[in-house]
Amino acid sequence: MPKTNSKFAVSPSLWIYNPALDLIVGCGAWSAPLLLFAYSAGAANTLAWSIAFYGLALFFNYPHYMATLYRAYHTAEDFHKYRIFTVHITALVVLTLVFSHFWFRALPWIFTLYLTWSPWHYSGQNYGLFMMFARRAGAKVSILERRALYSAFLLSYVILFLSFHTGPSSDPLFLSLGIPGKVSSIVLLPLAIGFVAVSTFGLSRLVGQVGWKPLLPSLTLFSTQFIWFLVPTILSVAERMQVPQNRYSTGVLAVMHSAQYLWITSYYARREAAGENTGRWRPLAYFGLLIVGGIALFVPGPWLASRVFHADFSTSFLIFTALVNIHHFILDGAIWKLRDGRIAALLLNSQDRLSSATAAAGSGVATSLRWLTGTSRWARALRVSAALLLLAWGTVDQVRYYLALHSESLPDLQRAADLDSFDSSLEMHLGRKEQEAGKIDKAVAAWQQALRANPADTAARDALLKYLTGQKRFDDAYALTRQSLRYAPKDANLLVNYGILAQQLSHPDEAVQSWKKAIAFDPSQARATLYLAGELDREGKAEAAIPYYIMFLDKIAHAGAENRPPASDVISIVLRLAQCQAQAKHPEQAQEAYELARKIASQTGEKRLESFTSVAEAELEAGQNKIPQALRLYQNALGLDAEVNDVRSEATDWYSYALFLRDSGFPSRLAYACLLKSESLMKPLKDVSAQQSVTLVRVEVGKKLGGQAIQLQHNSEAALKEALALKDR
Repeated sequence: MPKTNSKFAVSPSLWIYNPALDLIVGCGAWSAPLLLFAYSAGAANTLAWSIAFYGLALFFNYPHYMATLYRAYHTAEDFHKYRIFTVHITALVVLTLVFSHFWFRALPWIFTLYLTWSPWHYSGQNYGLFMMFARRAGAKVSILERRALYSAFLLSYVILFLSFHTGPSSDPLFLSLGIPGKVSSIVLLPLAIGFVAVSTFGLSRLVGQVGWKPLLPSLTLFSTQFIWFLVPTILSVAERMQVPQNRYSTGVLAVMHSAQYLWITSYYARREAAGENTGRWRPLAYFGLLIVGGIALFVPGPWLASRVFHADFSTSFLIFTALVNIHHFILDGAIWKLRDGRIAALLLNSQDRLSSATAAAGSGVATSLRWLTGTSRWARALRVSAALLLLAWGTVDQVRYYLALHSESLPDLQRAADLDSFDSSLEMHLGRKEQEAGKIDKAVAAWQQALRANPADTAARDALLKYLTGQKRFDDAYALTRQSLRYAPKDANLLVNYGILAQQLSHPDEAVQSWKKAIAFDPSQARATLYLAGELDREGKAEAAIPYYIMFLDKIAHAGAENRPPASDVISIVLRLAQCQAQAKHPEQAQEAYELARKIASQTGEKRLESFTSVAEAELEAGQNKIPQALRLYQNALGLDAEVNDVRSEATDWYSYALFLRDSGFPSRLAYACLLKSESLMKPLKDVSAQQSVTLVRVEVGKKLGGQAIQLQHNSEAALKEALALKDR
């Protein structure tokens, strides 16, 4: 191509509309400033930004979907040419849409597909426009160059894909592949190197052919691809900003993509109309059709589904959003191919091919739509009425969205609910505000309505459960959890709560089974393992309880210090484990557990629990005739009791020590002295029953001692010191 002194290119035919519009909108030159503005404005005022985006959808996002349908359906030739997509794939999408309204658990799969596919769709559009501008600039792109450039766009998408699917997802609607961070880090570098290599090769070859000025639109599109796809990953790797998948696909990027799409499709429609000789192209009518048609695609469906079939409005809206997008991705990928002669003729200014292409299209109006698109009075009235109805419907939808977003305004939420109450998200916000206003009955009614709209709504369910348990309405709470498990049978937290309520209402078998399921679905459920161990222990099933106590202790051992229960609770659980092991005739394991409990108590300064553990372990050792070990443990417990001035524990432990000395063959005077000490400590406590038990044993031992007992009653200090210094018989 011969070069001129033009600031931009060799020929005006390079441009679609004009240099400024083409570069800014068509090539995405506005990407960096718009993304920065959206990020800062969204952080400063999320509410205003959400409302703005919902409004922009009416004029950009929705119409750009309709533009694809207009392109595929408005002529008989195109309709039949892409029949597999216009009929069969469309029917499959419609069936999926209906099915997903009856099985909401399909939504995360559908939404994940939509969020993962959308950046690939954006990338494909950027690549197609890149190649269009390169060919309009006169570049003769070889197969090798085309493959290199396509690889660059592909690799940029793969890098973003890795960013999306690395690690667990924080969005319940997005099912991450959970690629380990180490794997992503290893793969990322070769992908980045490959991107640089193929980009350098492909771009340098094109610049070598025609110079950089004619390629300015293509180079701008390439920079747009870099900003859209690689910058988020770079920021993510640098840990400065995480880009949520839903915001990437539905935020300002979607608006820019939609504007870009409308820019090129409007040009195509104008050229097509000129070639068909059907009269002057009317841009206002064209865009009016796209706006009205876009509203028809997105707005009536969720409203009808919620008002007529009582489906959850929020869920239905997400289903329509995801499936309309997926249908658009499929249809768009089929109908926009530069290798198609007709498309190439209209987009590449190939005049010699344009005449034949447009001639073939001249017959193009689907016969089934002739009357509707005709000039008769009734057809025109129907079109106008439908357009006005849809515009009014779209306006009401915008108003409702505006009101529903004011989650801190009770009157606005009530007005939004008056328009459509089958919206679990809206009713949840309404219930919270009613509760804050002290209108508990209305709050409960709102939560119940949220569950009617979406029985799987965890927020409304948990709020209602909290209220019912707080009011001690355990029967109602039990019924609610039982019903909720039909919709969320693998919800571990719900299973744990169901087990607690079943136990509360004397259904221990249901409680045990529920906790076992919770652990099976989520092995990290420490609470469930502890509840299960406790219930089995309470039922006297010591052997069955042991593995769950061990499982719980293992979980908290591997948890961070901030996630562990207090030391006193841990010691108590270890003691229960030891007692179960002792009951199940595993004395060696029980001894290890007691030693662990004493070690934790000693390290954390829990002297009372250390004393209790020492006595329990001493009893175990005595039962195995390990007298020296038992002596040491009893004596340690009594020393700790004296340190903490725990009179009750000290009295009990002197009594236990006395029984041990009596039963182990030690001198009866030592046991008698210990009983006297226990009895004297118990007197101020006024525990008549415990004191009587000690007195009975003291009298029994005193009979054997005779007059020596009277002497000890007057002075037992020497005998007590001797008892505390014992080593063995």
